[in-house]
Amino acid sequence: MQHDIGSRPLVIGHRGAPGYRPEHTRSAYELAFALGAEAVEPDIVATRDGVLVLRHENEISGTTDVASRPEFASRRTTRRIDGRLLTGWFTEDFTWAELSTLRARERLGALRQASMSFDGRYPILRLRDLFELIDTAADEQRRRIGMVAEFKHATHFASLGLPLDELFAAELDDAGWGRGDSRLVMEAFELDVLDRLGGRGIHGARVFLIEATGSPADLVLEHGRAAPRFDEFVTEAGLLRLAGRVDGVSVDKARLLPSAEGVASGSRGSARQQRPLEGSELVDAAHSAGLRVFAWTLRPENRFLSPAFRRGTARAAFGDWLGEFERVISTGVDGIFVDHPDLGLEARAAASARS
Repeated sequence: MQHDIGSRPLVIGHRGAPGYRPEHTRSAYELAFALGAEAVEPDIVATRDGVLVLRHENEISGTTDVASRPEFASRRTTRRIDGRLLTGWFTEDFTWAELSTLRARERLGALRQASMSFDGRYPILRLRDLFELIDTAADEQRRRIGMVAEFKHATHFASLGLPLDELFAAELDDAGWGRGDSRLVMEAFELDVLDRLGGRGIHGARVFLIEATGSPADLVLEHGRAAPRFDEFVTEAGLLRLAGRVDGVSVDKARLLPSAEGVASGSRGSARQQRPLEGSELVDAAHSAGLRVFAWTLRPENRFLSPAFRRGTARAAFGDWLGEFERVISTGVDGIFVDHPDLGLEARAAASARS
């Protein structure tokens, strides 16, 4: 997604505005637009009948009222998702008609009680609903609004005969966005699905999501314990290998904060091309390779801030969020994912005023 250099970094409403409303609801997205988000990020999973819906995960007991619905009690099951055993209710076991009867709940209710007060008010959204919301908001506000679509558990869904790339291409066509729409960014923790999206002629930017630890699920399935770790993709050599295959990387913010624990541990003495990079060094190397860099997720509560920016002991209280947000922005990232779009815009303005 192209944006004016003066607006760097792009402020992306992470699942809407989930600091204020339950994530992935109509209210969360409409509030994100009202607060000035320049793009929004939906998490995409599939139903049994191939409808793409917006949920944090395909296991929905933490984000809907499904556990309290007796008609769906028999759907509770245990399933292995990306190598982890999970017990709950999964979108692939429901039709859209069934899921549409559920109501959304705040996933972080212990921390965000104001948002939790909206539990039960909003239904689940389909991807096609979000296309309409973006188009409506862009027309009403007379500005450009983008979508950063995240594909969740693509290998898992493909194994069930629900290829997210194929279903997404059809949704794009139906929504009238077209496969070359520059408002679109596509991201995933798995390179395979990004390759398949490109193979379908979808020309939106493709971004590889990089965790602070671990290995990509598709590569673990293919290589087992020999699978490359995420660290290997943020070396100078790793970034150069990604160039041409994807358009950017989106990293856990821990990789951009100098005091991050557990990131690149024990590797600082190794050769530059082989050690995981951090902070502005990572961003500069990615830019040199022709890759854009996004950072996730910037949140103001002490629970999510790195230790240096926490204030007091209350997990739900806001710490020095502005200090941490500015620190991330100072690395030169091209986009930030935020739960509170207004705070992201405030941090960008503060960082700009300092420069």
